[in-house]
Amino acid sequence: MADDESQERLPLQDLRVIEMGQLLAGPFCGQLLADFGADVIKVEDPNRGDPMRQWGREKPHGLSLWWPVVARGKRSVTIDLRNEEGQELVRSLVAQSDILLENFRPGTLERWGLDYHTLAEINPGLILVRVTGYGQTGPYAGRAGFGSIGEAMGGIRYVTGNPEAPPSRAGISIGDSLAAIFAALGALVAVHNRSVTGKGQVVDTAIYEAVLSMMESLIPEYTLGHYIRERTGAILPNVAPSNIYPTKDGLLLLIAANQDSVFGRLALAMGQPELADDPRFATHGARGANQVVLDELIAEWTRRYDTAELEELLQAHGVPEGKIYRAPEMLADPHFMARQDIISLEHPTLGAFQMHNVAPRLSATPGRVRWVGPELGEHTVEVLGGLLGLSGDAIASLRQRGVI
Repeated sequence: MADDESQERLPLQDLRVIEMGQLLAGPFCGQLLADFGADVIKVEDPNRGDPMRQWGREKPHGLSLWWPVVARGKRSVTIDLRNEEGQELVRSLVAQSDILLENFRPGTLERWGLDYHTLAEINPGLILVRVTGYGQTGPYAGRAGFGSIGEAMGGIRYVTGNPEAPPSRAGISIGDSLAAIFAALGALVAVHNRSVTGKGQVVDTAIYEAVLSMMESLIPEYTLGHYIRERTGAILPNVAPSNIYPTKDGLLLLIAANQDSVFGRLALAMGQPELADDPRFATHGARGANQVVLDELIAEWTRRYDTAELEELLQAHGVPEGKIYRAPEMLADPHFMARQDIISLEHPTLGAFQMHNVAPRLSATPGRVRWVGPELGEHTVEVLGGLLGLSGDAIASLRQRGVI
């Protein structure tokens, strides 16, 4: 466990990030950096703010439950980026920052006079992180691109869902989230390189490429094996046993025993140790070839047990298993509690606000969620006055003219 001193220091607290753009891919990257202490200054439109402030299925008191999560730990500053004075404010912020994060269409920053060449003259160490649907180059660069389109082009949509149905989505904005994670990785790689060279650079993150990077051996399977992956529902072809199995009390349990030694332990738990030596199941390849038969045998066995009894038996034999969790199961699970996976922060309107904690865990300098997503423009005076040294009268004048 980290000591008190390390709890106080956050590993990225010496980095300042200017986050522009909106919705999810860019802002989630900013959230990841803020989780580990970066001073993320979220620049929003003075009149509307980030649309994420309105997104989400459930809206108690008319408030988004997504915004307090994706904007956690950030400071909100309102600046009209289409205004020349607003653009000059951004240049002043860039002069004192490490990273500028944006997810506008390519060419937008250039139209505003905020292109990398201009910004690098102000701050040669600046790292510009750009998140778009298709990247900054190529014939599709100028197209509008959402995360869902990146999921389709990157390959994950085609292989997700049941084979009898059209391609499905994951149930979360996985394309945007993957792009954000790769953008955060690229930002920190660039920060490390700057520590050696003293120079910044551009991090070009395309949503479809982030998805493509997760597609395992999909490309050589086609080019060398002449095989196109198809939708397979709850299983992966030729990886067995690894499936969801029924129990006596009507629940579903996921059992993963596709490694040879683990399958041997499952066979012992089933009271059928001979299965481990059966030529149909003795090797990974054989189990894959006989996947349907094997799953039927296991399902016939699991139906005899209540879920709790089956879990205890599998755990005793060292076989990986797990129930399919929703939010209620997560909140009640003692392991989640022990590792403080769900935390509670105070929301100014909603009161106690629970959300997931920071990942990954660092032993010496762990991340920490410091506050929920801020009110629109909550830190405008604090940042423009404290960081840029603008007087109260100057800030009031900017506000009156609609610049902030």
